[in-house]
Amino acid sequence: MAIVTDRFNEVISVNEAGVWRVAGTRVSVDTVVNLFNDGASPEEIAIRFDTLDLKKIYSLITYYLHNRERVDKYLADSEKEKRRILRGLDKNKPRAEFRQTLLNRRINQTK
Repeated sequence: MAIVTDRFNEVISVNEAGVWRVAGTRVSVDTVVNLFNDGASPEEIAIRFDTLDLKKIYSLITYYLHNRERVDKYLADSEKEKRRILRGLDKNKPRAEFRQTLLNRRINQTK
């Protein structure tokens, strides 16, 4: 019987903000796992990201399939944090107002 060890640090790196990345790249684990869950093959993912070779993609997918609960928890927590940040931004300056400010700047620059 084969023993499966936790290969987290071989497959995933965590940056200072706590974002999980495919080890040795800047590509987020969220991106690759979401593409995979949406039906993209490892080969299709490799075409989208020239910094990812098939070995890294298959390693991440294998890790994900063996540690689905852990990765899905990270993805859910990450999504909650994104929504929290966006709500905070909207409270400070709603997106529509911010967009209008940028459009006004562009118009003023072209005069």
